[in-house]
Amino acid sequence: MRDYGLDISGMRRDLALPDLVAEGEALDALVSAEPDWSKPTPAEGWTIAHQIAHLAAADANVLLAIRTPEAFDTVLKRADAEGAERADIEAAAGAAQPRAALLNQWRTGRTEVAAALRDLPTDKSFPWFGSDMTADLAIPLRLMETWAHGQDIFDTLGVPHVPTTRLRFIAELGVIGRGLSFYAAQLPIPTAPFRIELTAPDGTPWVWGPTDAPQQIHGTAHDFCLLVTHRKPLTAATLTAVGTDAQTWLENARVYL
Repeated sequence: MRDYGLDISGMRRDLALPDLVAEGEALDALVSAEPDWSKPTPAEGWTIAHQIAHLAAADANVLLAIRTPEAFDTVLKRADAEGAERADIEAAAGAAQPRAALLNQWRTGRTEVAAALRDLPTDKSFPWFGSDMTADLAIPLRLMETWAHGQDIFDTLGVPHVPTTRLRFIAELGVIGRGLSFYAAQLPIPTAPFRIELTAPDGTPWVWGPTDAPQQIHGTAHDFCLLVTHRKPLTAATLTAVGTDAQTWLENARVYL
């Protein structure tokens, strides 16, 4: 796996997998009760159907990469050819299906993905976009995507997306993705330690790094997760930075390229 200063040693698939399943079920309850999937979401050009189609396509790609990795090479070649438009093309194709068929595809796919990732050996990797992937990283990434695209749908329907402790793994991705954020901004990756102190939805503290680190981030876990998934701008987030590198990180925070 390409190294952006990414340390996933603390990821626990046995804890993250139930959260992935629960997040999918929460979003399912919302969209299955909504008859009009043609409503536009905050993602430009994407309706509710596009959002669900994107999640379903990602699940299908995970299953293909795990079950027949040699066939996934075709997906990678197509992605190279389509470039930045790949996600739009996939989402549009899925959204063109009847609502019932797309809902069934997404339900079946996410169930099979959960089982496949649960059973994948810890030392077994599978091909993915840009680098190989392991189940220990894929599970929280699928959780992050489900939550983030779900946020778009919750916002579209005007329904509060109540934060839960499932944000823990998304926040963890944001924390370990610090190097990725600097890499994407074409900036040197800081080597000095950082301290991150976030308040969880239940009021408990989530902390990473030494207490005396010169670079620090403070705020709510909810806003941190919204920021790193690009669902809320820094100017609207309840986050503060201590130190120049910490501020630069927040200005460029992300969990995916």
